[in-house]
Amino acid sequence: MISLPLNIHRAIISRTKVLAGMNIADSRRPQDGQFTTTVKGRPLDVRVSTTPTIYGETAVLRILDKSLALFELSELGFMPEALDKYEKMLKVPFGMILISGPTGSGKTTTLYASVNSLDSMKRKIITVEDPAEYRLKDITQIQVNPQAGITFATGLRSILRLDPDIIFIGEIRDGETANIAVQAAQTGHVVLSSIHASDTAGVLSRLVDLKIEPFMIASSVVGIVSQRLVRRLCPHCQHEIEATALEQIAYEEETGERRIKFRFGIGCKLCSYTGYQGRIGIYEVLLMSTTLKTMLYHQATTDELRGQALKEGMVTMLNDGMNKVKLGITTPGEVIRAAYTAGMDK
Repeated sequence: MISLPLNIHRAIISRTKVLAGMNIADSRRPQDGQFTTTVKGRPLDVRVSTTPTIYGETAVLRILDKSLALFELSELGFMPEALDKYEKMLKVPFGMILISGPTGSGKTTTLYASVNSLDSMKRKIITVEDPAEYRLKDITQIQVNPQAGITFATGLRSILRLDPDIIFIGEIRDGETANIAVQAAQTGHVVLSSIHASDTAGVLSRLVDLKIEPFMIASSVVGIVSQRLVRRLCPHCQHEIEATALEQIAYEEETGERRIKFRFGIGCKLCSYTGYQGRIGIYEVLLMSTTLKTMLYHQATTDELRGQALKEGMVTMLNDGMNKVKLGITTPGEVIRAAYTAGMDK
């Protein structure tokens, strides 16, 4: 958007670190901080991360608009069948539900919408988050603070003594957190969490990598959702235009429908000449069946588990995305960019 002169680089970094409550004297170690500001009457949370590079410190600022209300599950972009499957998962009396995807794929938004859809009056919900992005009514929220000795693992241990019904863990990053989460799911709690993996079957392999026994995963995991974010077409400047050969082939492979022209945004003032306005999720929902649990128990490979899930009717992210292209919500290029690696085995 704007290029600034190099001679003010240090001053900008220092000012940003002061605002975020970070140590300005320490430029040799990565740091994290946050501050709140108001822009045009709207409160914004800004998360700051700095790290040293060969050219000096670099900073990334992530913006969370707190004036936006929490999403409902139906607003996230789930297709009706996938939403039905996911809502069934949330109705279980105990077990673990995992949301996977890379950084910035909307996992936390899905988790908040899930927690928001649960009955917090009849059931006690406790969260461990890093950081606690939204304040939720009638829910006990704990923020991770390593300096005070509160990590995901220690926070989770303390939660189990507080008689919760539903536990929301911001992220499963290590074997200790994964182990306590699995035990909590097996002892009568509903556990919701996010985990980094490329697709739904990859989550099961990731848990095995974290030294969780396959029989424990099989008995505790209820279902997995893998997701990505794609940009929505601008409703004001979209037109039908001929797509590239790659986009046509990818669309035809997923939908079985030959098509040359698709809706694209040509760019206007309302979308800052990008052709897109807002974002929507594309999803892959895996409900753990008895067959999948048996295969996992017998240490099946990721490809075998994924093949069985597809036989049972799982819709891949790539397929879900192309269905949204068919509905005129996004473009084939967006879906390929976000999800093609997850569908390369097809």
